[in-house]
Amino acid sequence: MLEWLDDGVESHGNTYLEIHRRLVAYFDRRNRPAPHELADETLNRIARTLEKDGVVETRPPARYCYVVARFVLLEDFRRDQRSIRLDEQSHAGAWRTLDEVATEPGDALASREQRLECLEGCLQKLTAAQRELIVEYYRGGQGQQIERRRDMAKRLGITMNALGIRVCRIRSALESCVEACGKEG
Repeated sequence: MLEWLDDGVESHGNTYLEIHRRLVAYFDRRNRPAPHELADETLNRIARTLEKDGVVETRPPARYCYVVARFVLLEDFRRDQRSIRLDEQSHAGAWRTLDEVATEPGDALASREQRLECLEGCLQKLTAAQRELIVEYYRGGQGQQIERRRDMAKRLGITMNALGIRVCRIRSALESCVEACGKEG
């Protein structure tokens, strides 16, 4: 696999490490909860293909890596749609129905309310432009989001990738703020 990734130039494994780093960044920009695991899965699939077929004709190798990564990403999205993650630390903003919230024990409900209050306070600390961007980015259903995000990027005069990076930075700041607020309370 290292020979194939190096594409004829000996890099002593540096190309592998760089591809892995870029794949982690790719999955991270798409807000996947385990970007390192998804990058590993991508490279494992490529290694199995090389082991089975002996060769992959797609050049450069990085292009093929991103093609496989896209399939891994789509599978990860489908897995998320089939199951609901209950880990509140990784998905603190998970929405639930009022019936589910009403049946929560008192401590869990109070904790959830505190986190929502923290989120509201942290949103107010953002600039108006940042607040509008993050709210608009995550508003609406899955089918509507892609088109709206394209319109947002076009309106801002930036690429979809640049929009994703901006939102990722704002979201990281919000997550840190909410976590710090929760520790204070």
